[in-house]
Amino acid sequence: MRVLLDENIPHDVIAALVGHDVVTVQGLGWAGTTNGELLRRAGGQVDAFVTMDRKLERQHDLTSVSFGVVVIAAHSSKVQDVLPLIGAVLASLDTLTPGTVVHVRA
Repeated sequence: MRVLLDENIPHDVIAALVGHDVVTVQGLGWAGTTNGELLRRAGGQVDAFVTMDRKLERQHDLTSVSFGVVVIAAHSSKVQDVLPLIGAVLASLDTLTPGTVVHVRA
């Protein structure tokens, strides 16, 4: 599965996303892109978008995007707060379908 990590996800988690082809917003040169434009650009490019932006689904209709979204609700975006949730993120990726949103909480 091709996974796009949002800017707010620490890059240290990439190695923990075993079995997936992980790219980052920054790595694609999309840093600073608005959420709407980011969602448009990601269409057809990725299977999953992983973010910590809890407002994303209230601000945008995600039911029509061509990928699934995983929203991580950790205490902070520090790697020590996000890494313990990666097992749940991996499990979510296994069942994620286009246009769905899965929340992973601490």
